[in-house]
Amino acid sequence: MTLLARAGLFLVLLGLWEAVGRASNPLLAVPPSAVLPALRDLLLLRSYPDLPANVLLTVREIAMAYALAVVAGLACGFALGFNRLIGRAWGPMIAALYAVPAVVWYPSLMLFFGLDAASKIAFGFLLGFFPVTLAVLAGIRQVNPHLVTVARAYGAGPLTVFGRVMVPAMLFTLVGGLRTALALAVVGVIVGEILGSKRGMGALINHAYGLLRTADYVALVLVTLALVVGSDVVASLAERRALKWSE
Repeated sequence: MTLLARAGLFLVLLGLWEAVGRASNPLLAVPPSAVLPALRDLLLLRSYPDLPANVLLTVREIAMAYALAVVAGLACGFALGFNRLIGRAWGPMIAALYAVPAVVWYPSLMLFFGLDAASKIAFGFLLGFFPVTLAVLAGIRQVNPHLVTVARAYGAGPLTVFGRVMVPAMLFTLVGGLRTALALAVVGVIVGEILGSKRGMGALINHAYGLLRTADYVALVLVTLALVVGSDVVASLAERRALKWSE
């Protein structure tokens, strides 16, 4: 029943899109009937023969940005969480920096790293770093100190306490932070490419939009959307497996 309701809603939205697209300026809006041929030409590498290279570049930038965000976020989060003095001093500052709209940092990153992939990786890293750090901090604070005391009373060492007591207790929050960080890293890289880049999916989108190739622009957005949804599906599967392991 749920699938039928979703399919019905999708068909209604598709019909509205078709009607509005046909009634609007073709330079500004296109109906799905015009997008499908553009999507076909795009996937057949007719309109943009370098599509695979740009997709691969964007995926590589996302992977590097996310890996750096996870490593740095875990290290920073555990350093702040296990040291109360440092945590109290720097924890609120991390939260305050996270509240600042991230796009204000991009001009400085572009000025420092240039228009190549480094600035996009840095922007994706910046967006993904804070959710991981704050998730680790919140997870450590959720650990019941009595469980740690009991484990130590039974002779458990620091590594055993961390692996058997702390990790299962904080895993739900941590996995949620890692999933959020992946989504933000994807957004950061693609937005960075749109704001200023010579290659990548964002650059192709910007190129099609600038030339008013609206059908190609929508087709490129759909391919990028598939990339984003695919990354979220992978993150969702990893989250389910991690939560099953903690039960």
